[in-house]
Amino acid sequence: MLWGFLTLAWILSCQPVSPDNGDGRPSGEDPAPTEKPAASETGTGETDGYRLVWADYFNDGALDPSKWTIEVNGDGGGNAELQYYRAENVSVGKEPSSGSGCLILTARKESYLGKSFTSGRLNSGGKYAFTYGKIESRILLPKTANGLWPAFWMLGANFGEVGWPRCGEIDILEMGNSTGIKAGTQEKYFNGACHWGYYQGNPAWYPSYARSTTHAYSLQDGQFHLFTLVWDEQQVRMYVDWDQHPDADPYYSMSITDKSTDYAVGHYFHHDFFIVYDLAIGGYFTGILQPSGISALENEASMYVDFVKVYQK
Repeated sequence: MLWGFLTLAWILSCQPVSPDNGDGRPSGEDPAPTEKPAASETGTGETDGYRLVWADYFNDGALDPSKWTIEVNGDGGGNAELQYYRAENVSVGKEPSSGSGCLILTARKESYLGKSFTSGRLNSGGKYAFTYGKIESRILLPKTANGLWPAFWMLGANFGEVGWPRCGEIDILEMGNSTGIKAGTQEKYFNGACHWGYYQGNPAWYPSYARSTTHAYSLQDGQFHLFTLVWDEQQVRMYVDWDQHPDADPYYSMSITDKSTDYAVGHYFHHDFFIVYDLAIGGYFTGILQPSGISALENEASMYVDFVKVYQK
């Protein structure tokens, strides 16, 4: 996502972090989440030796401040985005059709502090981070075209010390890319990506690998879809609706073992990462840099997150 790094640095510097067991849990804490999931919130479950160590099901009607920090800024995230992120655009409530308790990020067409739109973003930085595992989230996406950019991603927890992109970034889901808009496949076109290393050369560049996919069916069909990252010492792999299609190939995979140079991928994905959700509007990813180009918002649109879970072996 490449978003809001100065803001994140300030947020992370303000969060107390307790001594932990090496996986983001305070020392001595029972790793088993106590919140009760609904029947629809199974996901792929505790398979292949994975056990559930952390989760949020968003069923309690309010955001848990021990797990999340809401971001407030209008800096465009370094991507010329058009929204102002407000706390008022982040809520917990029911998804209207299913009645599922959800985290709700709402994009609105409204003027606020010089911006033409507002939206929501939050992260678990300083509150929960982990190294390796299976992370998955069940998400109902809004219609993105033209101009919405929903994302479920992770950022290296050492961002405050080493900056970006040295901290590493794992983008599990992004939708709304300009290529999909131009092809008329915006409801199926999505990508996973990783960014790492450091700026080098002139013009400056950094190592990155993104892979886009035109899915077999719409991911903006008014239904929830499961997005899963499997991350171990060897590679990262990403799947969509893996609970329904357990034999499906990953839509993204990348080896993370190479340490041949100081900017090789193997130096940047073997430490704690934290979780980020946001619903951006416009920006380079969408190819829309002016408010007049945003047609996805007549009034407002929402991204619903049913749950997020972290499993580890």
